[in-house]
Amino acid sequence: ILAPGAETFDPHLREEYGYGRYPNVVTSIEFERILSASGPFGGHVQRPSDGREPKRIAWIQCVGSRDVACDRPYCSSVCCMYAVKEAVIAREHLGEVQATVFYLDIRAFGKDFERYIERAKAEQGVRFVRSFVSGLKEDPATRDVIVRYATPEGRVAEEAFDLVVLSVGLQPGRSAQELAARLGLSPDARGFPAAPPLSPAATVRPGVFAIGTFREPKDIPETVIEASCAAARASALLAPARGTLTRSKTYPPEQDIRGQEERVGVFVCHCGINIGGVIDVPQVVEYARTLPGVAYAEHNLYTCSQDTQSRIREKIAEYGLNRVVVASCTPRTHEPLFQDTIREAGLNRFLFEMTNLREQAAWVHRQDPAAATEKAKQLVAMAVAKARLLRPISRPRVGVEPSVLVVGGGAAGMTAALAVADQGFDVHLVEREAVLGGHLRHMYRHLSGADPQALLRSLIGRVEAHPRIHLYTQAEVAEVAGYVGKFETTLRLHDGGEAHVAHGAVIVATGARATTAHEYLYGQDPRVITQTELEAKLAAGQVEARRVVMIQCVGSRDEKHPYCSRFCCSQAIKNAIALKEANPQTEVVVLYRDIRAYGFRELHYRRARELGVLFFPYEPDKRPRVQGDPGRAQQATPEAPLRVEADTPDGRLTWEPDLVVLSTGVEAGDNRALAQMLKVPLNEDGFFLEAHVKLRPLEFAADGVYLCGLAHSPRDLDEAMAQAYGAAVRAVALLSKGELEAAGITATVNERTCAGCGLCVSVCPYGARRLDEERRVAEVIDVLCQGCGACCVACPSGASQQKGFEKRMELAKIEAALT
Repeated sequence: ILAPGAETFDPHLREEYGYGRYPNVVTSIEFERILSASGPFGGHVQRPSDGREPKRIAWIQCVGSRDVACDRPYCSSVCCMYAVKEAVIAREHLGEVQATVFYLDIRAFGKDFERYIERAKAEQGVRFVRSFVSGLKEDPATRDVIVRYATPEGRVAEEAFDLVVLSVGLQPGRSAQELAARLGLSPDARGFPAAPPLSPAATVRPGVFAIGTFREPKDIPETVIEASCAAARASALLAPARGTLTRSKTYPPEQDIRGQEERVGVFVCHCGINIGGVIDVPQVVEYARTLPGVAYAEHNLYTCSQDTQSRIREKIAEYGLNRVVVASCTPRTHEPLFQDTIREAGLNRFLFEMTNLREQAAWVHRQDPAAATEKAKQLVAMAVAKARLLRPISRPRVGVEPSVLVVGGGAAGMTAALAVADQGFDVHLVEREAVLGGHLRHMYRHLSGADPQALLRSLIGRVEAHPRIHLYTQAEVAEVAGYVGKFETTLRLHDGGEAHVAHGAVIVATGARATTAHEYLYGQDPRVITQTELEAKLAAGQVEARRVVMIQCVGSRDEKHPYCSRFCCSQAIKNAIALKEANPQTEVVVLYRDIRAYGFRELHYRRARELGVLFFPYEPDKRPRVQGDPGRAQQATPEAPLRVEADTPDGRLTWEPDLVVLSTGVEAGDNRALAQMLKVPLNEDGFFLEAHVKLRPLEFAADGVYLCGLAHSPRDLDEAMAQAYGAAVRAVALLSKGELEAAGITATVNERTCAGCGLCVSVCPYGARRLDEERRVAEVIDVLCQGCGACCVACPSGASQQKGFEKRMELAKIEAALT
């Protein structure tokens, strides 16, 4: 598996930008270092030339990307989002700084990226100017940088900025190319390793996989997903040898702390400048040293770093610490790391408490450092008060049912099912429709040149023939019981019967549905169709139109669907090329907001333009207008000509096309019922919500449940398949363990005070409670309990308590906060 990454473009090659000559022109990577607490200015944003705080900062996009002159014709995929992120952070650091982004297309195609862009505009005041910057020059008196650019109206303008950031793109590294050559991988025309189409992570050499930016420029979530994909494909080849070289991590025996005096260690994190730039961290540490039970306290620049983990283990041994408090960022991502660290030092992992100074003090009180510092002291005092009462918790072990339930039989679902089955585990594949395929059934051409229909036939044939895949069509999930490793699911079959399936993990691949167009005379005039309908007509040779106008973002990036559907631009480019290849005389016009042809898709966008496809941008408040013959949907030849009018930078333009093609997106399916059965969340758009966008992009917070494909978010076919492989290998990793440790933070019952009312049984969402009718006391089924605390809230007598969150612990925190 090759993951050597990529290099950034050398902006010296773009001499017109003055990099290396003008000190206040920096690259985006250098600006990241300026923002960093460990950077050259300690996290304070200032100009390199004179140390002055900039009041006006410009970002220039596509430096070393989408540039044929520099032999970088592709899009680097990451630059738009990191530029906006830097602009937002600069605003947070400097307050009223004017942040301006000069761009050609804002390619915010990822999950929730569009919302981030809109928040940057509305909440942070980031200014976006669609323009190509022709050059920079320096004012020798002030060292300001003059940006020369063309306005959307076509005139040339100049504007002075204190600092200019060049958003440099990604390119293959020389050493990575040499590595690829040694492994027999030939480069493509761009210097990246040649790869077969619709075969995620694969290369032209079997058994050698390429991932991340080494394969194609991409952002962190896609890189992490592709890494899992490569792991799945590689481990499938190694499946017969599974376990032969496995070594289990060993820990020292747990210390017996019974009868010991509480000795709490407190480690306060600066988190770079996230915390340390607002809160007086040394003052918080001095305060912590005065708290009862604290035997040691210190502060660290990054408490999550490897060297600090080693230091925590050393201090536990040196000071005889038997409980640890870390005051830093969110426990959602970092608590397991610190728990493992203290376990390596011989402490029970639950003798740990974490308090969140970043989100609960530094970020929300950024404008009042003194108040943030006092609140941080309170938070630390509360954590210490609770930590003194912590007790070791043991976790029972449970077996794992070696099979997976895959919900959804589209491209992602079938790929996931095959990836699991090829590793020797049984799969129960459930599809609501009578046939497999999902959206792939309506795809006849792919930008990569691959044949989607051939892929469809191959997937269906392999699924139906695989001895380990049990297929249920026209079936739905009716009920899910159990827990990770031991799920029991009831399927509702098409004949009214039921099937009961035991499995250890679940992969959600339920897909999404196409949005229905309610504008531009769709459904009223037969000459207005969707891109999917056009694709089918092209495949059948039924398109005779000589003038075609395509309209982008229909059912995407609007009030009802405030997200980008990601594949619509690629679909429009694909169909536009097909029209031109079928008849070069066909006039094809694309009206767009941003052409989001990220990565190597940019090359197809360029080819479409070279073939004569015309692209005109429009603004969302000035959408195109379509006039035709409404109400005559059944009439073969409507009388009135179609007329499309659009306000573009070239003025108001009008066409009379034979066809108007709408690029419609996708919307989430009916996911709520399944989400409730699996106890997993949806985002505000109705798509399933992953545990963490970068760290755990294919997992839910609920253990043993994974997701992929359009159920996750809109994406193209190859990307959905990569997710499917990634979800599969995570499920296989779980099944391969053979047994799991149950959750430690579970509920308990004090039988002496339990009234046997049964309220806890009725409110438990995991079926982890039962009532002993003979003794009239409630019981907890530890392996089912997920520690949600609902039973503790419902219990009128206080008999139900939660390990690690007992009433006395929470009361101690409240008392510390009020002292």
